[in-house]
Amino acid sequence: MDITIILTGLAVFFARIVDVSVGTIRIISIVNGRMKTAFILGFVEVSIWLLVISTVLDKIKESPVIAVFYALGYASGNVVGILIEKRVSLGNSLLRIISMENGAEIATEFRRLGYQVVSFDGIESDRAIKEIEVPCRRKDIDRLVNIARKIEPDAFFITANIGVGPKIRHPVMQPPTGWRAIFKRK
Repeated sequence: MDITIILTGLAVFFARIVDVSVGTIRIISIVNGRMKTAFILGFVEVSIWLLVISTVLDKIKESPVIAVFYALGYASGNVVGILIEKRVSLGNSLLRIISMENGAEIATEFRRLGYQVVSFDGIESDRAIKEIEVPCRRKDIDRLVNIARKIEPDAFFITANIGVGPKIRHPVMQPPTGWRAIFKRK
């Protein structure tokens, strides 16, 4: 196999990873109602795709292995896009906690941390339960679940994507210190 074909295949592979990763994040942005982000990502995605497809169509007759690089790049791009999106965790979610014993304590702790909390009393089979709903950033979910598990290890958790909705009140950060405090002085 010619080195030019291998280099072209690798270029197609990596460009396809970037293209499909951007597309995956674009679709998630659409679901979350982020129009500007979806617009920019769509432009980048299609620009890369046009460049790649024009290269592939020119080279595929002389070397069908380019199609394999193209397909591998597409498959890998899906995985990379999902990993990037999970890492960035854009958007908001609703964390629902079903508590059998310590629901009031969990709700009090989340309120103390500055989160909006709504709680409901309910009945599961023959015992009383408490459902706690906390709108939060997706990146906060793991931390909140860990806090709730420390209070009640057997609590049940459900998350739902909020998408576009009212502004969520996030917990207040600590006052800036050091060089950051310079910009906060009046």
